[in-house]
Amino acid sequence: MHSFILSLRKVFYSSNLLFSIRMLVSLTGSTLVPWYFDSVPLVIPLTLGVVAAGLTEIDTRLLSRCINILLTLICFAIATFSVEFLFNDPLLFIIGLVSSTFLFIMLGSLGQRYGVIAFGSLLIAAYTMLGHNLFADNYTLPCFLLLGALWYNLVSLIESIVQPIRTTQQTLANCFIKLSFYLDAKAAMFDPDETDGFKRQTLELTTCNTQVINVFNDAKRSLFNRLKGFRGQGYIRKMLSYYFVAQDIHERASSSHGDYKALSQHFKHSDLLFRFARILNLQAKACAKLALSIKLNQTYQHDPLFARYFAYLEEAIDEYQQQNKANLLLIKSLQNLYQNLLAIDLLLAHIDTEQHLSKIQDDNQLIDEELTRFHDIFARIKQNLTIKSSLFRHAIRMSIVLFVGYMVIYFSNLSHGYWIILTSLFVCQPNYSTTKYRLKLRVFGTILGIIAGIPLTYLFPSIEAQLVLIIITGWLFFLFKNSQYAYATAFITLLVFFSFSLIGESSISVAISRIIATLIGCFIAWFAVSFIWPDWKFRNLPKLLDRVCHEDSHYLAVIGSQYVSGKTNDPKYRVARRAAHDSNADLSSLISLMTKEPHVKQDVIDQGFRLLTLNHTLISYLSTLGAHRDKSISPHTLEIFDDISVYIITMLSDQKIDSEYQPLKKVVADYIESLSTNDDQSNNDLLVMQQLALILDILPEIISLICELNNKTA
Repeated sequence: MHSFILSLRKVFYSSNLLFSIRMLVSLTGSTLVPWYFDSVPLVIPLTLGVVAAGLTEIDTRLLSRCINILLTLICFAIATFSVEFLFNDPLLFIIGLVSSTFLFIMLGSLGQRYGVIAFGSLLIAAYTMLGHNLFADNYTLPCFLLLGALWYNLVSLIESIVQPIRTTQQTLANCFIKLSFYLDAKAAMFDPDETDGFKRQTLELTTCNTQVINVFNDAKRSLFNRLKGFRGQGYIRKMLSYYFVAQDIHERASSSHGDYKALSQHFKHSDLLFRFARILNLQAKACAKLALSIKLNQTYQHDPLFARYFAYLEEAIDEYQQQNKANLLLIKSLQNLYQNLLAIDLLLAHIDTEQHLSKIQDDNQLIDEELTRFHDIFARIKQNLTIKSSLFRHAIRMSIVLFVGYMVIYFSNLSHGYWIILTSLFVCQPNYSTTKYRLKLRVFGTILGIIAGIPLTYLFPSIEAQLVLIIITGWLFFLFKNSQYAYATAFITLLVFFSFSLIGESSISVAISRIIATLIGCFIAWFAVSFIWPDWKFRNLPKLLDRVCHEDSHYLAVIGSQYVSGKTNDPKYRVARRAAHDSNADLSSLISLMTKEPHVKQDVIDQGFRLLTLNHTLISYLSTLGAHRDKSISPHTLEIFDDISVYIITMLSDQKIDSEYQPLKKVVADYIESLSTNDDQSNNDLLVMQQLALILDILPEIISLICELNNKTA
């Protein structure tokens, strides 16, 4: 009986199932209702309205959702009616098309919410162009496009009322799923048989870290969008605590208490590293289990086997200490690593206790980054009204792309030529790499859809069968749009086939028009990102490297201040920590995009990836200092910590190593030797000094790589 109930819970809380129900209900309403009333041509605008609304949906709390629906419908109405009334006057239409494209894209400077609505408005305008000749008047098409969008939003609104925090639960569950991947990647660093310097493992760990930071940012947005204003409710307090615990686990998991290569060599014939790796793997499984508990709205039960494995690990460390008393520094590193893993275990074990929830709530608060004042809104827009802004350049570029697309349509008189504008709108992205990637998938998906669509229209000629196929292909389009863009394109192509077949158009004619328009639209988009203010990512590298150095320095400075004032998880600390990780994640994304750009040499890519792994290592050393900032250190250690921190920050700012480097390294090494005792105060001092020594070890290579990359990409 219990397994049956669990299965029902999994079904009820399944995101894919609920999403599928929403899409199937929406598409069924947009197709079968017009069919029932013998108005089959209305299926096209209603379904396109559903598609546009589905692509512009933003998950948020009930009140904000209602406001978003109102804003979306207003923008959609402006876009669709403008097209209808200006369509027959080419000059006014061009002015309206170019100006609205620029304004809508610049609206994205206000944040994701407005950017999504702006894209939807351009999309509904393109759909209006595509269906302009469907009806004799200027009102039917816009009204039913808006009705389709309204219908989808109403279905989505009802779903959000039934399960108001489901999406937030899913986002938080994703945080712990990505944490589980990160912990597994971390466990791979404890390999006594590694012979290649952990290059592959470090790169994998860096990639996993980027994924963790991205889902953390998604979770923060979801918490604010949906939960703001409901802090007093118990389940909201629980969601917030999960978010902050995930951040604390990540800080401890990302910390590094030693050189993994040295550990691997030293413990080549010992089982100690295997024991550390086993606990990390088990903690990864615990995070995955916690993710499932969050998703199913259940209380997490911590595995009691952890106590046994920690006891075995402690015995192994004690045994090693008895046999190797002279190697005190390594023993302290192992003990600190053990304590760090134990702290992660305590966070997981007590995540649902009331005492822990209260402490988390008292120590943390979310930071609202939404624009609420008109002054901030105008300042943000003004900030982007410059050629230096990638958004401004993209707005100009898209305006030119749609203008050129319209001129091609106007002079070629191509049947269904407005697919050119629709294709360019989907394919043309702010950077070359993403555009090129989408371009290939768009062409492949379109051809695939045509190959499947032509025989299907002959196999299922009845209106009823094609309506069912419209529902299925529309549902599959949304199911694949974020994961398999080529397949999503194929399914939306099939939807178009069946839609135009409803009004008696030949599938062969539609196929030819579709493929020609797709190729022209893709070419215009490629030409635009290649030659109209191309946003080559390698040119942004020097500026991003400056930001990386600044954020790392700021993180170190904030950590140092808390060794003086005491540990707190105040907004200042969490913003500094997140900024350091965000800049590293941005560096990872930029280097990945650079690998697809034609002008970047392989040695620049190699150096970029090397710098990325070193910066991740630097942040892991800083995270170790941050994770242990509750420990008290001696005044002399604090003085050295302050001096070394200032030196590191200065070196990262100036991006050069001066003559003080070697003397400072010797001061730290000598001080570490003098701290080799067993009292707690010295242990704390030793931990801090070891981390500073590790940072100093990698600092010259980091700065050297930054200088080389700046010279090669300037």
